[in-house]
Amino acid sequence: MNPKWVLEEITHFFYPNCCVICKSKLLYNEQDVCLQCLYNLPKTNNYKETNNLGEILLAGRFPFQRVASFAFFTKDGLLQTLIHELKYNHKPRIGNLLGAIYGIDLQGSSFLKPIDVIVPVPLHPKKKITRGYNQAEAFAKGLSQSTSIPVSVDELVRLINNPTQTKRSKTQRWENVKGIFGVKDAEIFQNKHVLLVDDVITTGSTLEACANALLECKNIQISIATIGKAL
Repeated sequence: MNPKWVLEEITHFFYPNCCVICKSKLLYNEQDVCLQCLYNLPKTNNYKETNNLGEILLAGRFPFQRVASFAFFTKDGLLQTLIHELKYNHKPRIGNLLGAIYGIDLQGSSFLKPIDVIVPVPLHPKKKITRGYNQAEAFAKGLSQSTSIPVSVDELVRLINNPTQTKRSKTQRWENVKGIFGVKDAEIFQNKHVLLVDDVITTGSTLEACANALLECKNIQISIATIGKAL
């Protein structure tokens, strides 16, 4: 009998790995979230739709090609639990998992075909050290895993460590992020179609501020993908 297997069985008996949503015991091929809860996530499938809710929200604010979100984000909904675990309970694996699943959904689509590079919305270095990771970067790496599209994590940077956007009004959110992003080397994204990714799109102010920084690069095109779209 394999001693490692015995140790794992004993560990799982006393400290079972449970789904962060429904709290049921996870199977060995499941991580953090059970397959049933993943199946029940309210997917938008809006990468198939032009003029979807995300595109309507950002229309006229900056030039973009497409906007899509993996699932709908509602108060006390399934995705809210996952985002909370991802951001505040040290579970970047959830971002990797959702990105990998979404990447599979996007494969072969017209949404994904023109993308050259995936760029996560950056955290300020101080906040990244405190949290230990960037949740948008975890999502981006999951997307890259499924699509083989490279991720750039060092060129789009957050210049100012601004306060959290939580509980701010639309106007306050925009004022909070105005001018806080920059691009180290504009030539890196020149002539590229960038997929800008974040966790949840609410008012779109953070994505707009990032896009304005990226648009300093010559002949750049921008599409957007997020884990969630707030309703």
